[in-house]
Parts: sequence; structure tokens; C-alpha cells
Amino acid sequence: MAVDIVIYHNPECGTSRNTLAMIRNAGIEPHVVEYLKTPPARALLVELIDRAGMTPRDLLREKGTPYAELGLGDTSLPDDALVDAMMAHPILINRPLVVSPLGVKLCRPSEAVLDLLPSDQLGAFAKEDGEQVVDASGQRVA
Repeated sequence: MAVDIVIYHNPECGTSRNTLAMIRNAGIEPHVVEYLKTPPARALLVELIDRAGMTPRDLLREKGTPYAELGLGDTSLPDDALVDAMMAHPILINRPLVVSPLGVKLCRPSEAVLDLLPSDQLGAFAKEDGEQVVDASGQRVA
């Protein structure tokens, strides 16, 4: 059975790479959207935020972005202004955002993706830093 999973991915991000690898470790080849090259349309971004049960502020990335320069820490800014900023500067969209038949989630930490996968891991998985996330039998390490 084919499973439709989409990951909004930044290949420069270790968390995003680990998340993508865990999806593949479940035997699933997702649709990979490098959102810095191909950002989602505004309506889709708003829909993803809503489906994830988040607010635009929850999805804003501060580190390595123009967050401070744009004054986005101002809590009086309306959601539309935050979405506008993410559209103008896609680097402000935190990642990886994963869409699956089981929901939409910002997968930070990367093992949060395991809750979105309809199939088990096929084997052991360790993050790039060596942290074991899944054991040899495909079960999440507590």
C-alpha cells in the first residue's frame, strides 16, 4: 500500500535530515519539498499551520533567520503579519514539517515523526549525532 507523506525539508538541517531518514527507515519514500527553493503557497502554509494545531508564531524559526531584524518578537503582531514574513522569508518557516495520513506535525525533535508514520521502522535507527532512536527490532527506544 502506497503512503503519501510530504516533508518540508531543508537538507542543511540535521533535524530535517534525521526526520527524512526515519521516514525512509519505515520503507516510505516521501515527497520531499525543499521549501527554501519551493515555498508553499500562502493558503497551503496557513492550512498546514491549522492542521498541525499550531499558530503562525509556533512555526516561526528564530535561529539563523531575520527574525530579530524584522521585529518578529513583537507579540502584538497579528498572525497575518507573521505569515507574510514567512512568505517573504521562507527561512523563517521552522522545519521539518511533515504531512501524513495521520496528521501534520513540526518534527522537532526528529523522532516526533514516528507518531505520523503508519508503518513500523524496518530496523535500528540512530540520529546523525549517534543517539539511538529505534532498536534493531524497529521499536522506539524509551
